[in-house]
Amino acid sequence: MLIDNVTIKVRAGKGGKGAVAFSKTKMTFGPTGAGGGRGGNVYLEAVTDLGALRHFRTKKSFSAEDGRDGRASFRDGHDGKDLILAVPRGTVVHNLTLNTQFECTKIGERVLVAKGGNGGKGNFHYKSSINTSPKESQPGLPGEACSLHLELKLIADIGLVGLPNVGKSSFLNEITSAKSPVADYAFTTLEPYLGAYYGLILADIPGLIEGASSGKGLGIQFLRHIERTRTLFHFIDATTKDPVKDYDVIRRELGAHNPLLLEKPEYIFITKADLVEKKQTSKIIQALSAHTKNKEIFLLSIYDNAKMTALKKFLNAKIKNGAN
Repeated sequence: MLIDNVTIKVRAGKGGKGAVAFSKTKMTFGPTGAGGGRGGNVYLEAVTDLGALRHFRTKKSFSAEDGRDGRASFRDGHDGKDLILAVPRGTVVHNLTLNTQFECTKIGERVLVAKGGNGGKGNFHYKSSINTSPKESQPGLPGEACSLHLELKLIADIGLVGLPNVGKSSFLNEITSAKSPVADYAFTTLEPYLGAYYGLILADIPGLIEGASSGKGLGIQFLRHIERTRTLFHFIDATTKDPVKDYDVIRRELGAHNPLLLEKPEYIFITKADLVEKKQTSKIIQALSAHTKNKEIFLLSIYDNAKMTALKKFLNAKIKNGAN
């Protein structure tokens, strides 16, 4: 199960307290209490693992290590270990405590989300000409703490969209090594799946229905994934009674969720072309071409080698031209 929406609490480490100590050697009598170590920081690091948020499914609270207390003989306490939490590339981080947000988009990039507290000063730091035997020291400062809402938005070159059961998963499985579930009923795909075609990343977005932008069906939890794709492949079932209506349903839901989605490059694929006569597919192409102002339309059947070869040539050209 893909976890793409979770809220966690993080706490940086507390600084260690300063020590109160004195030398017992006659020649070096005086304060020797050292400072405490710094508390560990908390970082988020973007990784390639799409399922990295699953680690937060049951555990919701995370803390970095506290700094160690200062010791005698001028020995400072060790700093606490930093805590690094992996999140998938494409995660939007909402800091609910500070009311800020940022995105983790670069693999390996670490973002500080909670800073560790400074260690306290030991009594050595209070020694002066008028206070040769100070007994005061500082406690360590607390580390920062915050609540984070982590929202995964897939980053892909191509997003596969359409009504349920139009053949998106079959297409993805055919041209990539993805294992998107396939069956002859709606909502087979209950979570996004990614596949790679020679470096071109394709995302199988679960089927949308009318009203998805207001939460019906699988709802807006998947519409947000489409926001991060560069190009849309719009799939329409060749056996549908009204291809123009099917097309408009998806376009309305995309626009209602985010009007900018309607500006993405879009290509239309008539799937399951092997199940209808050529006369019928010609009517569908003619109707959609007139309705969409001559957007590129392709006939697709995973059982037709000629059509799949033509499709792969199209994908190869997109790779050469930067996937636009």
